[in-house]
Amino acid sequence: MPTVRRAQPKDAATVAALLDGAESVFLDHLAYDDAFVFLAEEEEEVAGLASLWLRPRLGETTLEAWIPDLFVTEAFRRRGLARALLDACVTQAKRRGCKAVRLECDGEGAQKLCESYGFADGGRAYRLEL
Repeated sequence: MPTVRRAQPKDAATVAALLDGAESVFLDHLAYDDAFVFLAEEEEEVAGLASLWLRPRLGETTLEAWIPDLFVTEAFRRRGLARALLDACVTQAKRRGCKAVRLECDGEGAQKLCESYGFADGGRAYRLEL
């Protein structure tokens, strides 16, 4: 059974290794009051993560929860870690009074997870590279 916990600055090197990213980017995320990073651990190893941002919308009176990053290492997939990370994000969003959670989801396996969790296809999102 995976354990999910909120990430801390001491996790910077581990998170950077998971995502092939910079520790400074992770630490910047932790500095925002409305940003959360959750880590899933199994077999005493950090095997996945999710980032959650709470953001205002002009047409809404409550914050929207947004999960731009959900990742589980290949060796630990299909063990419930992604679902446990989603549970942590949804719980935090409910605590903060959000009325919806938006999740970016790529790949067929990820889409099946999203749909089985209860997410509905919210339409297309477009991206402009700069």
